[in-house]
Amino acid sequence: MIEPRRVHAMLALAVWLASAAAMRSAEIFNVATYNLENYVDTGGSRPAKPAAAKAKIRESIIALRPDVLALQEIGSTNALLELRAALKEEGLDFPHWEHVAGFDTNLYVAVLSRFPILARRPHSRESFLLNGRRFRVSRGLVEVDVQAASKYAFTLITAHLKSRRPIAAADEAEMREQEALILREVIDARLRANPDANLIVLGDLNDVKDSRSTRIVIGRGRNALIDTRPAERNGDNSPATVPGYAPRHIAWTHFYGKEDTYSRIDYILLSRGMAREWNPHGTYVLTLPNWGVASDHRPIVASFFAEER
Repeated sequence: MIEPRRVHAMLALAVWLASAAAMRSAEIFNVATYNLENYVDTGGSRPAKPAAAKAKIRESIIALRPDVLALQEIGSTNALLELRAALKEEGLDFPHWEHVAGFDTNLYVAVLSRFPILARRPHSRESFLLNGRRFRVSRGLVEVDVQAASKYAFTLITAHLKSRRPIAAADEAEMREQEALILREVIDARLRANPDANLIVLGDLNDVKDSRSTRIVIGRGRNALIDTRPAERNGDNSPATVPGYAPRHIAWTHFYGKEDTYSRIDYILLSRGMAREWNPHGTYVLTLPNWGVASDHRPIVASFFAEER
């Protein structure tokens, strides 16, 4: 007769092995974001993207092999579909897509997806008052529900907030804060409807993490978003050296030529529900030689298990 203590140990081992097997067998998918720096076609007020830059963008995207790709600074639907067709010719097919226009008539936000898009809630006409003047959100917001597996779906919101370049009409930081407040309203509406919603908010927020606009998007309290902070896969694995600070891993995503500075202004942020499925080991900043031929931004990617946890 087997001792009860041994039976319990054997049962515990069996449960652990089953759980580990389930984790290994769970499908993993990747979600990326990439600012393409003026990926426009002919006919607009900006010059068309050079062929060498387009080729480098495709090389970068193929290196990431995302299942869902959020894009900023994409041109018209013609430009998006041209990129989609070129990627398909090189072996990366995105059957599903969304393209949203804002006040800007040259640059837009978009999503390419291997997975079906279940619902689309474009935000293209949002506006705000600033110092007595009415402004519209320049690039709009993409909000889509994506079916990543037969029993797993998530909501994705991508944004491109006001740049740090000064303009005559208003203070750029104040404009970015107002756009951030609108984005946060969209986030809060989704989380009010379902506090455990699987939600990814990603894109070019155009400021550092401690800026007021980025802090508005991340939020506070129960509905605060979790910053995945993708970093280079260069062997850095040391913990933070200062309490409360992130580890000193290389995480910059943007080169600002005017200031000759490198900063992290592109983000992948997660709701509490989505963070349960997050796979940090598949989350990083892409590093490629001559990355700057493609864009002044580097793409980032995060990995997830396609099952509720």
